Amino acid sequence: MSVVTNTTTIGAIDAPSRRNTELMMMVFAIAISVFAYANVGLAIDGTLPSGMFGYGLGLVLLGGVAHLVVRKFAPYADPLLLPLATLLNGLGLVLIWRLDQSQRLIDRAESQWGKYTPDAPKQLMYSAVGVALLVAVLIVLKDHRILQRYTYISMVAALVLLVMPMFFPAVNGAKIWVSLGPFSIQPGEFAKIIIAIFFSGYLMVKRDALALASRRFMGMYLPRGRDLGPILVIWALSILILVFETDLGTSLLFFGLFVIMLYVATERTSWIVFGLLMSAAGAVGVATFEPHVQSRVTAWQDPFACFQTDGACEQISNAIMSFGSGGTLGTGWGQGHSDLIGFAANADFILSTVGEELGLAGMMAVLLIYGLIVERGVRTALAARDPFGKLLAIGLSGAFAIQVFVVAGGVMGLIPLTGMTMPFLAAGGSSVIANWALIGILIRISDTARRPAPAPAPTSDAEMTQVVRP
Repeated sequence: MSVVTNTTTIGAIDAPSRRNTELMMMVFAIAISVFAYANVGLAIDGTLPSGMFGYGLGLVLLGGVAHLVVRKFAPYADPLLLPLATLLNGLGLVLIWRLDQSQRLIDRAESQWGKYTPDAPKQLMYSAVGVALLVAVLIVLKDHRILQRYTYISMVAALVLLVMPMFFPAVNGAKIWVSLGPFSIQPGEFAKIIIAIFFSGYLMVKRDALALASRRFMGMYLPRGRDLGPILVIWALSILILVFETDLGTSLLFFGLFVIMLYVATERTSWIVFGLLMSAAGAVGVATFEPHVQSRVTAWQDPFACFQTDGACEQISNAIMSFGSGGTLGTGWGQGHSDLIGFAANADFILSTVGEELGLAGMMAVLLIYGLIVERGVRTALAARDPFGKLLAIGLSGAFAIQVFVVAGGVMGLIPLTGMTMPFLAAGGSSVIANWALIGILIRISDTARRPAPAPAPTSDAEMTQVVRP
């Protein structure tokens, strides 16, 4: 007996969304942050902090809302980006609150400004705004390729943001803030995202022309003379930022981001060499006549030589000593003395508290979390199916990595201080809001990249399969 049956071709099998994995990692991240908060309170006065319940509830609400929005609007997104950012944000709130309890910082603020305002409550509010911006990005931005339409608008917006601080007073020697009444923002934090959008759209169109080489010299393919135009313009703009705003951090970030994306787009090592040489030439040239940059280079070369005469030397010296006193396992939460650094203890130098109270092990763990965020961003770039998404993901990941490097390198004495903010950890509304937006765009790109292709529509030419049964 034989039976003939008609079967259609099997469609694509849906990939796992990994949202439950993300939920478990979110619970783990929030638990670590609450545990750290409890440890600080027990170390300072022997009791659990009174605000522990409110802090835990606030973190649960922020993380829960973000997870639900990702589950709804980006179900195939990378499952680690959101938990890693939440963990860093939660630990940053703990570190800032720990420094708020320092009587030394309270007394210094009251003697200089007449009052002391804790930063932890404001940072929690900024974190809520940042999560709200992430939610808005995921709901409004249905497809990251829409951003490609705004390539040159992004260029204009980025230039406006970078130039605006020139017209406002300098803060601690650098013009990086825009003050509007009681509010102040750091435009450079938002400019890095907009610049990445512009570079992605521009390089996607021009990459073939930029990849051409006219001659080979010392094992390198040298670009044609007319193709040096874009990198020369970006180099000049970064130098102008360094000269007029004395903002070494934004200048390094801006130029480094362009060189990374240029290399990824063209696969020409010569662009990396040109970029490094031009960056070094510009930095040396500016350091010869700009006093603010000179003082930071001097503090980097020998911070203990000018300990009593230069504030930057004093800060770096205290930071180095805090790292040394931390040892391998640290002094414990709330047991360090990094508050001796002063007003920058919870901003540029918040890693000093990590190094002293959590030791080398804790510092490596924090840097590993940053490294994982960058790795997931690069993995997203590799998985993206369109060139614009690849360039945008690698640009955002590169900007994040450069910022972490220049801040950590400056605090540890590896490079001169830059004045930038450590993403998610340090106090600063502009930084935490902008970096949540950055994570939101990476989540959107990863959702598009990991989303399974739709099954082909059935046709009248269905496959005929003959099954013979005895």
